Amino acid sequence: MHAYTASGSVLALLIVLAAFDGHVVMALWIGLVALVVDGTDGMLARGARVKETIPWFDGARLDDIVDYLTYVFAPVVLLWTTGALPDGAAGWVLAALPLLSSSYQFCRVDAKTDDHTFLGFPSYWNVVAFYVIVLELDRVTVATILVVCSILVFVPVRYLYPSRTQTFRPLSLVLTAIWIGTYALLLLQFPSVDPIVVTVSLAYLVYYLAVSGYLTVAARRRRRGRAGRAETRVDAGTP
Repeated sequence: MHAYTASGSVLALLIVLAAFDGHVVMALWIGLVALVVDGTDGMLARGARVKETIPWFDGARLDDIVDYLTYVFAPVVLLWTTGALPDGAAGWVLAALPLLSSSYQFCRVDAKTDDHTFLGFPSYWNVVAFYVIVLELDRVTVATILVVCSILVFVPVRYLYPSRTQTFRPLSLVLTAIWIGTYALLLLQFPSVDPIVVTVSLAYLVYYLAVSGYLTVAARRRRRGRAGRAETRVDAGTP
């Protein structure tokens, strides 16, 4: 199972090579494979009880290394090689923002919460790169997205972890599978993408953000509830 996870590092290399060779669609196809690997490796590892079998091997650290390569570094290279970023110093700065902000996030011990959500924008730069290319977004829009998402890495909002967040999990899994289908379909259609498929694909992002907002509010209410109960016990003199 660890080899399965580690294969993502090879996929990241293939994305970078395809990007430099000008094979943009191929790079995005490889990115889709990397998404599927990342979305299934944890579930397979837990099912096979890999942690019990090889307790001395840190699978979580391996996963973080591979995720940084496939979700952050390779997509930024793809944005650079496709000309989505401006020339000169502005382009370098914009390319650096996801790399630096995600370096911070990947080192946070609370980046993944105990109830299986992401804290702060979860470095989905591969998804950003996908929409930038497929929707042929202009440089100003791309710059705005990169700046806003980089800032959101530091904002303590809880984001849906589709394969693990228990709230709405069955629905999230179904909708995520549909989104993956739209990803593939849009690549097949590119550059003449169907607006209906685009709408269905973007509707998943709306769902994702809506559920993330719900999870954030629910977590805050739980914290306030615990704080209120603690104050009540103190007032009552109970330990």
